[in-house]
Amino acid sequence: MFFAYGFKIYDYVSGGFGANVNSKEYKRTRSPGCKTALICLIAFLPLAFVGIGQAAPSWESTLTKDPPGNFPELRPVRATYHFGWSGFTAGTGDTHFSKTADKYFQLEAAGRTIGLVRALWKLDASYRGLADAETLRPIESKQTEIYRKKKLITDLTFTNSGVTRARTEGASAEATKTKPFNWSGLFDLHSALLYLRSQPLNDRSVYRIVVYPATSAYLTTVTVLGHERVSVHAGTYNAIKIDLQLKRIGKNLELEPHRKFRRATIWISDDANRIPLRIEAQIFVGTVFAELQTVRFDQDKT
Repeated sequence: MFFAYGFKIYDYVSGGFGANVNSKEYKRTRSPGCKTALICLIAFLPLAFVGIGQAAPSWESTLTKDPPGNFPELRPVRATYHFGWSGFTAGTGDTHFSKTADKYFQLEAAGRTIGLVRALWKLDASYRGLADAETLRPIESKQTEIYRKKKLITDLTFTNSGVTRARTEGASAEATKTKPFNWSGLFDLHSALLYLRSQPLNDRSVYRIVVYPATSAYLTTVTVLGHERVSVHAGTYNAIKIDLQLKRIGKNLELEPHRKFRRATIWISDDANRIPLRIEAQIFVGTVFAELQTVRFDQDKT
């Protein structure tokens, strides 16, 4: 299982894919419906400097310290999702989870706007993330967004002490801006999904981790609400229902309320796979969704 598209929802609403409210591109296509639907399109599934010697923030003591769980690792799988709002489909995305020859977990995803929305707001996006198969810690990730008149590339490189973000707008290397975020124990989107998937996910259990999706760090709180049956385009499943909340970690490690994202509900299959089935996110203009359309497991290699 991986929650990539679910977490990409808050990645987009927090501006992690380069949405600049002051840009001409944004102003030209600021229709609430169009913008809302596409903020949840990956290509998934959103810097602050931290000064050396700062006192530990009070919320640090609430973080989950459990090591990766012993839930069986996910088999190589391909899945397709649709994204939109109020029942209207605005985008589509394909994901491929696999294990590389050098024992890394790899998540690749590509998405795009479709139909009328694409005529109003063109976006083609892609994502690739690598994580350590034993520790489930992030190694690197790359996100590419191609708009009608702009291209953004975000590269994240993780170490034990934090992450370095390199962000390039256009084709020139001179346009690359680099920023560090120093915090040990960070997750990115891919590794956060793997770590949460590995846990028992018992009813009413709560997990708090720090996730750096693209341009900012977030205190992410995941609460298991219970179990229920849910029907999506791909079929009907027994599901685990999860609540997702987040707060941005500011320049001085203070927690800031999210101005656009309110909360999200995620349903994942309650089986050996734990595939994300549906995500509904409450944001500043309503509800956006992602829903599983097809799923296919690769044949096991001998």
